[in-house]
Amino acid sequence: MPRNKVLVVEDDPAIRFGIKEYLESQGYIVREAEGCIEAEVAFRSSRPDVVISDYRLPDGNALELLPRLRNIDADIPVVLLTGHGTVDLAVQAIKEGADHFLTKPLALPALQVVLERTLENHRARQRQKADEIRQTREVINPFVGTSAAIQLLERQAGKVLGAERPIWLRGETGAGKGVLARWMHHHGPRADEAFIDLNCASLPRELLESELFGHERGAFTGAVASKMGILELANRGTLLLDEIGDMEIGLQPKLLTALEEQRFRRVGEARDRQVDVQLIAATHQDLNRLVAENKFRSDLYYRISTIPLDIPALRDRVVDIPVLARQLLSRLAKEIGRPGLDVDGRAESLLMAYPWPGNIRELRNVLERAVLLSDHDVLGPKDLEFDRAAPAPGPPADRELTLEELERQHISRVLHEENGRVEPAAKRLGVPRSSLYNKIKRFQIVIEKS
Repeated sequence: MPRNKVLVVEDDPAIRFGIKEYLESQGYIVREAEGCIEAEVAFRSSRPDVVISDYRLPDGNALELLPRLRNIDADIPVVLLTGHGTVDLAVQAIKEGADHFLTKPLALPALQVVLERTLENHRARQRQKADEIRQTREVINPFVGTSAAIQLLERQAGKVLGAERPIWLRGETGAGKGVLARWMHHHGPRADEAFIDLNCASLPRELLESELFGHERGAFTGAVASKMGILELANRGTLLLDEIGDMEIGLQPKLLTALEEQRFRRVGEARDRQVDVQLIAATHQDLNRLVAENKFRSDLYYRISTIPLDIPALRDRVVDIPVLARQLLSRLAKEIGRPGLDVDGRAESLLMAYPWPGNIRELRNVLERAVLLSDHDVLGPKDLEFDRAAPAPGPPADRELTLEELERQHISRVLHEENGRVEPAAKRLGVPRSSLYNKIKRFQIVIEKS
């Protein structure tokens, strides 16, 4: 887990040294400053999690320093110290936004308790703010099914949950990259912190840069106030950059700096800010090809591609479609208040025969449309309306396939698409090669090569 950073503002070297030595022994990272100006510089560069400041400083006092720090980060917690404490001063300090007011001489263990409570309260506020920004979503199990492909993905994802390295999710549009990213955050070491996601394909460069890094007041036309970017909102948590392959190449060096050096600048800002995030990058594009075409920086590619996870397309895990469909119907039933939603055997066969170019997202849309337009809770073949741009599924309307006939048809189609090659066909079907040979023999399938 990332260590907490503390900025200690104190002009007495002995007191400053004592606080620093004690807090470092307790696992904190400590930066020091002697006065207001030095504190402001250190605050901008080190991005502390909490500030401990003496009230009287050589170039001002803590109540003068506090609004300057709040202008940089409105939510930063501050603990004030003084050797001349009065009730009136304590009340004024709290009114100005200080979180705690302690008098000297300090009992360092007591200071540590105050810091821990202050940091926990601050993180709770940050989580609440993140929750208000994004729509609250249920953490969905991304490993529904029994196919070899999804079981392999589950094993691989479990092995890298604690990795403090960027994770790269590769998969077609609609295959469930966002669902997997949220599951990994929820089950990882940063689960108690914020999860923030941003689709890089949804915004032009100027807006994407401001959304990601934030901006200062007056940085561009329309920037009437300073804005915190999602990189700061995700500090100590997880950031999902979806469709990272669509990020404009001129913006990529700034992201690379943030990842490698854990620092960045808001748009229109001259000073660095520090940040600590777990990055999950996702794309349906071939980044190797984009690198070769000079559309994606090779240094950023190598940074984010250390831990790749491949999410299988729905057509490569056909055996999982029935259980996925019923899971989606169960969630839909809760949303619209119609318990008992299901598909009959014939509808299930059609779902398994369809190629699903839009993957799980398309499956959800087909089922949702069927439920909303039908008058009954158990869906049949006539309730399913597929995308007209995609190949029509399976059998003619006047013929009902058994599961055995459907399996033979699907194996034949996959073998044809793989040009008769058994090994890649077995991989797509999620079965051992020996099992596929047995099914070819059993169903008397003729392997044709083009």
